[in-house]
Amino acid sequence: MPEYLLSTPAFCRAHPMKTPESETILITGASGFLGWNLCRVAAATCRVVAVVNTRRIDIPNAKVVAADLTRHADVMRLLDAARPGAVVHAAAMADPNACETHPRESHTINVDAAAALAAECGRRELPFAFASTDLVFDGLHAPYREDDAPHPVMLYGRQKVQAEGEIRRVHPRAVICRLPLMFGDPGPAAKSFIQPMIAAILEGREPRLFTDEYRSPVGALSAARGILHMLATQQGTTVHLGGRQRISRYDFGLLLSRLMGKEGAVRLIATRQCDVVMPAARPPDVSLDSAKAYALGYDPMDAEEELAAVQGIRG
Repeated sequence: MPEYLLSTPAFCRAHPMKTPESETILITGASGFLGWNLCRVAAATCRVVAVVNTRRIDIPNAKVVAADLTRHADVMRLLDAARPGAVVHAAAMADPNACETHPRESHTINVDAAAALAAECGRRELPFAFASTDLVFDGLHAPYREDDAPHPVMLYGRQKVQAEGEIRRVHPRAVICRLPLMFGDPGPAAKSFIQPMIAAILEGREPRLFTDEYRSPVGALSAARGILHMLATQQGTTVHLGGRQRISRYDFGLLLSRLMGKEGAVRLIATRQCDVVMPAARPPDVSLDSAKAYALGYDPMDAEEELAAVQGIRG
């Protein structure tokens, strides 16, 4: 991975602190794809406490600790022991289909745990950033700005809307970061949506990709840098951290196959959302208008440039 992707004006660099404990950033969901990338980026400039639940992993230059964020006693012990200067909450049950089939479990994780952690951080006056999603929208009026009313079509999106509201209530200075579809190198316990596509292309299989589902995808390292930048510089705001391009999954697959040197060698099967039955409904276009974040200093890399640096793309 090129060094410039990991060098960033992260929280500690942009928000210099005075005591050892205040130089520590606590990141939940560290075994997940976004959380792992957040830890990678933050560790370049901060002491990182990486919080996992059951999946124990190693993260270079980070202290990995286990905690059940659905238990208030665990949250209290975690914050007392880590004494962080800031918190990023990236832990979630993020698979929309899993949320739909496990509504109680997903609500406990996605809403109750998020609100409880935010409330405790608010009580301790800790800067707090929350990773939300573009799936809070119904996909009928894209591109979406921060002041557009959420109207999710799936349970996962509804849970994120509820979590946003609870977090804003208990920690008014929290920063809510709505994120799009993300891609990048796979972590030790989680991968992005492109890894199955890369495997299919390399093996000569014919992946089925939606032509009628549009997003504004961004590299996870760019998203992580954006979250840390907003944590350091903003309070009490909601920002969209989308990529600079609106693209369908099918066209993204074409871009991927071209970068892999497989254009024309592997056929991508154009599929519509209605052709695939899934537990969770799918919005057609939740691409984000991220002009507000760009004006605040968010500067995501071009998708093609960041995609080209992913493992397995160029041999």
